[in-house]
Parts: sequence; structure tokens; C-alpha cells
Amino acid sequence: MNHETKFQSRSRLSLHRALLSLSLTGAAAFSTLSPGVADAAPPAQQQSQVPGYYRMRVGAFEVTALYDGFIPIDLKMYKGASAKDMDKLYERMFLPNPALGAVNAFLVHTGEQLILVDTGTATAFGPTLGAIPGNLRASGYDPAQVDLVLLTHLHPDHARGLLTPEGQPLFPNAVVRAAQEDADYWLDEKRANEAPEAARPMFQMAREAVAPYVAAGRFKPFKPGEVLATGVSVAPAPGHTPGHSGYLFTSKEQSLLVWGDIVHNVALQFPRPEIAVEFDVDSPKAIATRKRLFAEAAKSKHWIAGAHLPFPGLGHVRAEGKGYTWVPAQFGPVQSTP
Repeated sequence: MNHETKFQSRSRLSLHRALLSLSLTGAAAFSTLSPGVADAAPPAQQQSQVPGYYRMRVGAFEVTALYDGFIPIDLKMYKGASAKDMDKLYERMFLPNPALGAVNAFLVHTGEQLILVDTGTATAFGPTLGAIPGNLRASGYDPAQVDLVLLTHLHPDHARGLLTPEGQPLFPNAVVRAAQEDADYWLDEKRANEAPEAARPMFQMAREAVAPYVAAGRFKPFKPGEVLATGVSVAPAPGHTPGHSGYLFTSKEQSLLVWGDIVHNVALQFPRPEIAVEFDVDSPKAIATRKRLFAEAAKSKHWIAGAHLPFPGLGHVRAEGKGYTWVPAQFGPVQSTP
């Protein structure tokens, strides 16, 4: 190695050492003088979820599930099995007691009409509910665009969302429809006055929910066999209330049954359809309807939308042993129209 090469080698080594020394000195100085990075408090935990809507297609129909919130329901509200058996079913699904029962509604864009099935609770049951107006807007639609509201029944967690917090119609351009039998039951003032005191608010909230639509001539109960819209048929499902109704949407050989309150508890009622909830008007009839619709859904394999199934409340029913199981929809991109 000649003198120049040795000199260059020593120079490079000296330079490397100097740069290393400088970097170490800088790092030490940075950690000493700028504690913000090393010692900063961690960011606050975030408590909110994404907006409560989920979208899928059934044939050419666009279906958007809308989350209203949740209602805690204690196991004591169910009957038809021992407390021990129900505890085991909860343990199997890792559920606490009370479990949080979802409240869902479903918006169907048929290409001709925007149809909303059920409306949620508005302000009827406190701050854990009433999210449908916000989630509807977050999903890309406005309440004024809804053409038709179909109520599965007139309980306040399905009908009270017809109103704004100020008591005005939330859906100013929509026609509201429910089974005549359900309307006759819940809007009957004589029956309301004769009802047990604890039940009277249910009648009052039903009357209040539809009152502005009645006044505007836009509440129109339907009778059996009546056509509601293209691709939509009524699926009678009595028991939970006298006129409790499902709605079957059919497009391009695909179908979705929006079945309202056939199931209140995913852990109990699929494996044990004979378990009923205390606020059924006619529990034996509700149980018979549930068993019938479970069998039909498992055989037909059509989509199900449930008002109180875990959000988004969309999926299929599969027969399993002596009972059934719920197979929820998988999150993913919205399918293109077939």
C-alpha cells in the first residue's frame, strides 16, 4: 500500500469515527433536550365505533343495515327453560347477563323506491339508542328520501323512530304501513285504557308515533294479500304482537326476509326455539311462528334480517341437531349487481 492509499484509508476511518461520535452525541442531546418523543404521554384511548351501517346486495336490491343502539335485557325476561340451562347457553356464547340486545332497521333500495323497514326508538328508551337518523345519513341517504316505511309491528323500538326528538315526522315524504291487525290492537284507545298500567305507555307511544302521519293521510295499514311494492311481499308472523309481520324482498332469484322480532336472543332462541320473551303478546303463537320460520329459512337458505340480532343482523339460519344456529354475514365489499 503506497503512502497516498494509507493516508486515504486513515482519513476515511477518522471520518467514520467522527460521524459516529457526532451521531451518538446528537442522540444523547436529543434525548436530553427533547423529552417529548421519549417521555410523551400516550394518546387517549378512543371510545367511539365506526358509523353503524352495513351494506350488501340481494339480487339488484341494495340493502343497508342501520344500527339504532342497544337495550340490556336480563335473563329473567325469558321463559321456557330453566335458569341453569339458560346460564349454560350464555356461557357457550361468552355472554354476560344482562346481554346487550341490538336494535336494527333495514333500508332497501329497489331501484324504484327507498324502503325502510322499522325505524328504531328515537328518544323513547334513553341514550344508548336513537342512532338511526345519524347512521342513515352516514350511509349516504337522507330521511326525506325515504318513500315507504314498513313497520314489522308498533312496539316503540320499531315505530317511535318515525318522529324527530321534537315530535315531528322524521320521514316527511314517506307513506307508513303496518298490518291492519297490529294497528287495530295498538291504536285502540279503549284497549289502551283497559290495559295494565305498566303496559299503557306502549299504547300511548304507538299512537304518538303514527299521529302526524295519520293526520297527513300517510299512515295506511294493509290487509292480508295486499301488494306493498314491486319485489316485496308480506310474511305474516303473529305472536309477538297480533299483526307482527315480516317482509320478503325478492330480486333476481335472491331473497331477504326482514323478520322483525322473531328472535330477541341469539344465544337462547336458535338452539331452543321454545324459549320466549316476556313481552310477547301471545307466547305460544310466537313460538310456533319462530319454529316455522326457522325451518323455512334453513330450507330455503334465503337471507335473514333481524331487528335484535347482533349488528348488522344479517345472515342465514342453519339447522343443527334439534335446534338451529345463526350464521352471520361476513364483512366485505358490496357486491356488484348480478
